[in-house]
Amino acid sequence: MNPDLEKLQPYPFEKLAQLKASCQPPHDLKHIALSIGEPKHSTPDFISSEFTKNIGSLTNYPLTRGTDELRAAITEWLCNRFNLPEKSLDLNKNIIPVNGTREALFAFAQCLIDRKKDPLVLMPNPFYQIYEGAATLSGATIWFINATRETGYLPDFSQVPDEIWQQCQLLYICSPGNPTGAVIDTPALQNLIGLADKHDFVIASDECYSELYSDEKSPPPGLLGAAAAMGRTDYSRCIVFHSLSKRSNAPGLRSGFVAGDAAIIRQFLLFRTYHGCAMPLPTQMASLQAWKDESHVVKNRRLYREKFKAVAKILSPVISLELPPAGFYLWIKTPISDTEFSRRLFNRQNVTVLPGTFLSRNAHGVNPGENRVRIALVADLDECIEAAYRIKAFIVSL
Repeated sequence: MNPDLEKLQPYPFEKLAQLKASCQPPHDLKHIALSIGEPKHSTPDFISSEFTKNIGSLTNYPLTRGTDELRAAITEWLCNRFNLPEKSLDLNKNIIPVNGTREALFAFAQCLIDRKKDPLVLMPNPFYQIYEGAATLSGATIWFINATRETGYLPDFSQVPDEIWQQCQLLYICSPGNPTGAVIDTPALQNLIGLADKHDFVIASDECYSELYSDEKSPPPGLLGAAAAMGRTDYSRCIVFHSLSKRSNAPGLRSGFVAGDAAIIRQFLLFRTYHGCAMPLPTQMASLQAWKDESHVVKNRRLYREKFKAVAKILSPVISLELPPAGFYLWIKTPISDTEFSRRLFNRQNVTVLPGTFLSRNAHGVNPGENRVRIALVADLDECIEAAYRIKAFIVSL
């Protein structure tokens, strides 16, 4: 067996199940789960219909690179969304459809890392645990970049020493961030591109929350857009990951894409050809329609804004709230330890949230998730309001 399997940490929801195991929440209160970032808004009918309409194509093997039509739709969406020069992306060289960003983010490290060179993989802290598992199983050592309230909930890249950058082979970033919703601005992204050039590493930008934001006039920037604004239309050392799970409320479709540096994409496609992870044709056809439509995404953002507004009105009198510019999480500071807060909230109010320390590690003398919980506003509006009132009652009782 791969000895690095022994180094993997338990997944956050495994820890959460253990934390709740001895609890006996009141039976007269319906359970409300705000712990998992699984959208509960309805998947648009036109996406589901397109999937079922093409179910007959299951008799054909799909290509790992996907259909030309799907890659063309993704290319057009990227250029429109991030203001990329029209001819800067080649659908045959810069795009690969993937089965959701989770599997691609994991596979990317396995493809990229050269374990013979004592590699480092850098990532934000707190973080999406796939980054950690991917780095560990690739044979790399992890170097965490803390994101705290003092840093605007963004990784403090200025605190990374030159010798660490020099040893870095891969930098994972997540913008908008999970769990904080913080957005890395264009100058910061361009600074990272400069560092990647200087120290020869690759940036893997997880942008799966990029289409959920509070200000309709100010969508979050992306890594490819930042590169293009510098005149870097070869997108060298830049790879982005996008998904339909959050954007289109289709987590079960398992559909996304990877885009960027053509040389890296070529090697990643080779890896994936052996990996055996081609997207089924019905999924490709449904995805094609999803990337071509924006109206359902605008509606989706409106629903999240309504929930943030309603929940903030209820909780603000009893706890300090900072509404994020993007994403669908609240990252709140708790009056007691994050694990005890989560356990007692479930035990008394039958509401599940996720302790911050399950999403972070002790690094450089601090744990950015300590005394914080992640609340995913993924349920419908009425259920989020009910949960907010229960959380308020629980806080008042402390």
